[in-house]
Amino acid sequence: MPLPELAQLERVIAAAGAELEVRVECTVPHEGRDMPVYVLALGNAAADAPAVGFFGGVHGLERIGARVVIAFLDSVVARLDWDVALRALLQQVRLVFMPLVNPGGMVGNTRANPAGVDLMRNAPVEALDRVPFLVGGQRISAGLPWYRGRAGAAMEPESRALCAAVERELHGRPFSLALDCHSGFGMRDRIWFPYAHCRTPMPQLAEVHALHEIFRRSHACHPYEFEPQSRHYLAHGDLWDHLHRRAPSGRGEVFLPLTLEMGSWLWVKKNPRQLLRREGIFNPQIEHREQRVLRRHVPLLEFMLRAAAGFRRWVPAGVQRDAHHRLALKRWYGP
Repeated sequence: MPLPELAQLERVIAAAGAELEVRVECTVPHEGRDMPVYVLALGNAAADAPAVGFFGGVHGLERIGARVVIAFLDSVVARLDWDVALRALLQQVRLVFMPLVNPGGMVGNTRANPAGVDLMRNAPVEALDRVPFLVGGQRISAGLPWYRGRAGAAMEPESRALCAAVERELHGRPFSLALDCHSGFGMRDRIWFPYAHCRTPMPQLAEVHALHEIFRRSHACHPYEFEPQSRHYLAHGDLWDHLHRRAPSGRGEVFLPLTLEMGSWLWVKKNPRQLLRREGIFNPQIEHREQRVLRRHVPLLEFMLRAAAGFRRWVPAGVQRDAHHRLALKRWYGP
């Protein structure tokens, strides 16, 4: 079965030519063919440049996340010939794309990868409090959803590929952002930040709050709810918790992994017949509605790019950082 998202991504890669650094982080066997898991990059490769990474397709059922990332990459590539402002921006910041982390799951129309493992439950991280049954990650069987893999086993190839890309491209820089695009949670689009394994605030809570504030001030009518994932549930094995805990911070480096959870129940509300199809729970099924979703998130992805490039003008320090930390505690962790 061909994978339309992979074909579209490879058309974008071909159109970009030498402008785009192309790396196959791993391959996933399927029907006699090895499907590539691409990591794409452009912009300033210097180690002291800030960076932003866009990720999609971690869950194969949530195709719209991959499509949002590919659409934004396509837009960036199409503007390289004429957009002098974009060219100037790319001299300041590193831009990384990993749109199809789990192509095997996407072909199979499953949340998990072909081995039945949920990649977002696959990292060696144990929740510090009770997790919801199954949803929080389970080791009972790959035949049940949210399977973590066998205890003590190595992470899945796709999980290792994502971690390798993040550690190579984002870790160790003075500032980096990651945005992982998913769908399927609630009636509202949400921006989640760590942690998923505990309810303790992340060490870089002040920086998340400062990011939220500059986004709120520059996008007064935005549709997103910023919040810690732990507000809703805890889970074992979250890849972004794992990567955040592994990120170096000894020289003041800031790494902010964020997750876009698109509120797919909105699409179901407008078209209840989507419930009759498994993929309809997670993706818009009418073309004009999908196009609207792709347009809806462009301002967010553009903002992430510009926020990374200009991080020195808004990342708080000293008493300002303390103030942001107090405000964040009140906003997200108060009574």
